[in-house]
Amino acid sequence: MEVKYDTIGQDYDRTRKADGYLVERLHYHLNPDSNGRYLDIGCGTGNYTDTLQKKGLRFIGIDPSETMLEKARYRNQQISWRIGTVENTGLERDSIDGITASLTLHHWPDLKKGFSELFRVLREAGRIVIFTSTPEQMKGYWLNRYFPKMMSDSIAQMPSYVEVEKAMIGAGFEMHKTEKYFIRPDLRDKFLYCGKQNPEIYFDNTVRHGISSFSSLANRAEVEKGLIDLRKDLDTGEHKQIRESYENDLGDYLYIIGKKPASIKK
Repeated sequence: MEVKYDTIGQDYDRTRKADGYLVERLHYHLNPDSNGRYLDIGCGTGNYTDTLQKKGLRFIGIDPSETMLEKARYRNQQISWRIGTVENTGLERDSIDGITASLTLHHWPDLKKGFSELFRVLREAGRIVIFTSTPEQMKGYWLNRYFPKMMSDSIAQMPSYVEVEKAMIGAGFEMHKTEKYFIRPDLRDKFLYCGKQNPEIYFDNTVRHGISSFSSLANRAEVEKGLIDLRKDLDTGEHKQIRESYENDLGDYLYIIGKKPASIKK
């Protein structure tokens, strides 16, 4: 993952901006205390870490990519940016009041070890707020029509909700709640399904470069063919019917909120 994001990280900030609505929901589910100390695991260039800190919170950002962290440090020198992984944060036990993890689960080598480490560093009654997508949700993306191999590979690396829940409960977390997220037309963060309602986005090479599925998993020939087919369908109007055929009520992404029980004995 370090090599992948050292490469993507070169121009990552050009398209991966903190989205106001997503920040608001992260903050709401985290339910933070202004005196607390919070962790953004897999923070990348720190877009969301920085925005949440500016809401009056105190954050640590951890990521395995030095390239990403260099950009994060340039953005905000008041945040403690650290090299690390979800399995080895380097933090003390019971030292964090809450955790955010946005679009990072599919990069964790071992969910069980990752959640065990986060449980260790989280204080009693602290929350973990995860923003992710599930394989079931991703099968409902119209991108499958144009980039089937890329999407198949992307779906294969994405842990299911059942797997996430099992790993969280196994680590000691209580499952608090979930919340579906449907792509909004004003989305600022150009992640995988950002073009759900605006397919023209995918013709921008810079946008595709900032999406790991396109930049690391996709076959160039498939992407070129998929874009040609997408352009044709947009010009003929057929894409509207294709997009409608993929509509569902599963949500495009998902917030998963867990809690460390207050009764845990130290």
